[in-house]
This record gives sequence, structure tokens and C-alpha cells, in this order.
Amino acid sequence: MVKADLHVHTAYSIDSASPLEQIIARCLEVGINCLAIADHGTIAGALKLKEMAPFTIIVAEEILTPCGEIMGLFLSQEIPNKLPIKEAIARIKAQDGLVCIPHPYDRLRLWAFRNKELEIIMPQVDILEVFNSRSLSSRSSSKAWRLAHKYGKLTSAGSDAHRPSEIGHAYIEMPEFNGKDEFLASLAKGKVFGHRSNPLVHFASTWARLKEHLSQEKSSC
Repeated sequence: MVKADLHVHTAYSIDSASPLEQIIARCLEVGINCLAIADHGTIAGALKLKEMAPFTIIVAEEILTPCGEIMGLFLSQEIPNKLPIKEAIARIKAQDGLVCIPHPYDRLRLWAFRNKELEIIMPQVDILEVFNSRSLSSRSSSKAWRLAHKYGKLTSAGSDAHRPSEIGHAYIEMPEFNGKDEFLASLAKGKVFGHRSNPLVHFASTWARLKEHLSQEKSSC
């Protein structure tokens, strides 16, 4: 069986400071043997980690659109932020990727999909993230489960880790797979496990984002 944490960030994300080597060490420590690396606006970290890791890495990306954040999985090409939602989805599909909605209904995230906007794109969605360790309220998870059932969509879970210590806080236990098609069949048989992270992890992400911003300002002087 595979224990897959399907939403993890690396130091290639602006709000994360997780070195690739530490991500591998954490996975080996806690028994996670599959990661979807979904950095913000880039697949560079995922591609690099895929070369390094002794376990399965799914190349993914968390993409910011004017309507909210979506996630592409099994990508081969980077997709820029701020595209219209229809174009972002089309670019994921054009490279035979999967469309996942991360942390839907999360009231504390400005760019979480919810309500009307989410219902509009559901026919094009492949997967709904129904458990995210960084979502503070169980209500968002309950609503995501109901929506997935309503539309017959596959479900996923992820720690949304921005630090190595968060990896494995949520995962899917599922049969082994090889490639996108087998992944879908395996995910349909998966079971969600997880717990919520300490809310203080959000401060660590804010600090990482601030440091990156300050570093960019200094380099432009």
C-alpha cells in the first residue's frame, strides 16, 4: 500500500522553507512513500525532488487564478499564475494532467474556492481535497465531502505542509500505482487519514513569505 500526502510545498514556494533533503528525511521517518509536490506557481521543486527521492513524486502545482486556487497534478509544464480559471484548467488538461481543488470552502483563505464559483467548474474537476491539515475548521471538510458525493468526484487529502515537520499530518492510504490512470483507480480505493496542524504553522508561512519579499527588495537595490 502507498501512504500518499497529496499536498506538500518545498522551498521553491514563496511561503515555504522546506529543503528538499529534509522533505525526503521526514518522509522516510514517518513512512510517507508518495508526495504530490504542489508549489505555488512553479514545478521546479517537484521536478528536482523527483530526481532525488527514493519514492514516488507526483509533479503538481498550486495555481492562483482570479477565481481561486486550483491544483494541477501529473504536470510536465509549468502554468503561470493569474490566468483566467478556464484557461488554467485547459492548460492542465492539455498536458493530460488532473484538476484538483485544494482546501475548498476554507473561510480563512482568501483564494479558496467556495459556493457558486466552485459549482460552476465542478464538471471539469477530477478531484476534491476533502481534508487539509491546515484548514482550521471541520466544517469545510464536511462541505467538501458532500460536494464530492453530489458530483461523484474522487477525493484526496494532504498536509499542505510548508515545513518538513508537517508532512504526513494527512494522507491517503491507497494501492500502489504507476502513472496517472492507475493513480485514479487507486485513489478511488483510498482511505483518508489525518489530523489538523497547530494553527501556529500559518505564522511560519507568513514569516517565510516576508523573508522572501525582503530578500527580493534587497536584491533589486
